[in-house]
Amino acid sequence: MLRENVTDLLAFIAVAQEGSFTRAAARLGMSQSALSHAMRALEARMGVKLLNRTTRSVAPTAAGERLMQTVAPRFEEIESELAAVVETRDNPTGTIRITATDYAIDTVLWPRLSKVLPAYPNIKVEFVVDYGLTDIVADRFDIGVRWGDQVAKDMIAVRIGQDARLAIVGSPEYLAKHPAPKHPKDLLNHNCIKLRLPTLGGVYAWELKKGSRNMQVRVDGQFTFNGAYQMLNAAIDGAGLAFVPEDLAGQHVLAGRLRWVLPDWYPTFPGLHIFFASRREYSKALSIVVDALRNQS
Repeated sequence: MLRENVTDLLAFIAVAQEGSFTRAAARLGMSQSALSHAMRALEARMGVKLLNRTTRSVAPTAAGERLMQTVAPRFEEIESELAAVVETRDNPTGTIRITATDYAIDTVLWPRLSKVLPAYPNIKVEFVVDYGLTDIVADRFDIGVRWGDQVAKDMIAVRIGQDARLAIVGSPEYLAKHPAPKHPKDLLNHNCIKLRLPTLGGVYAWELKKGSRNMQVRVDGQFTFNGAYQMLNAAIDGAGLAFVPEDLAGQHVLAGRLRWVLPDWYPTFPGLHIFFASRREYSKALSIVVDALRNQS
């Protein structure tokens, strides 16, 4: 392969990923004119158009998309191999990007990583709070965190938590004014604090279970949040009923700030799992983070 092809292919991948010559040029540390010239030269050598250009955006053609899907992963593998070789030193280095809910970060990820990572000052960890089913490969995350039944089959998954239950809770003040529901259908008459899920494009329907009976309730209410802690705080303040992880609400129930509602209908979900792409070669930094999260002590 011609050396200029390798350089220009890397430039093409940057343009396709960024969707912009301006952002790609900044990422590569080169001028826009030089980048544009490189793309024209690559297309001329290959004899096929790779990019559709408009005044506002740049997008791969069908041929460019095929090139992205076949060539880009190979360059990623090469970069990963090079990083793995470099990190055979005693001082592992790198940035590990993790996408997870705030609940997972606060209750599992941070308590475990905060004990281990001070010994590895050159490993950086970036947490991104997300309740959507993020594509970690497309969005360039190293690790994702989900309930066990939400992990894609083509990913490597490692359990980091026990099976968990979601619970309905309300404050004593709220329940004094609104009699506690006796059946899930009674929730339709209550002010329920809702959770919006960006990936599904709508409000989460409460998934309840009693024995072999399953029921989904599309609750309604005055307030909608996109995080468990905000829903919990709203329930404590008497804004309505919330559906949150049982362990998150437990301390507030013991303190008298909340009460359990419909406890016979709490569903159990497979525990939290970390997951990562199966095709990538693991860097030493990633291995240290995964081992720290895997540790149940």
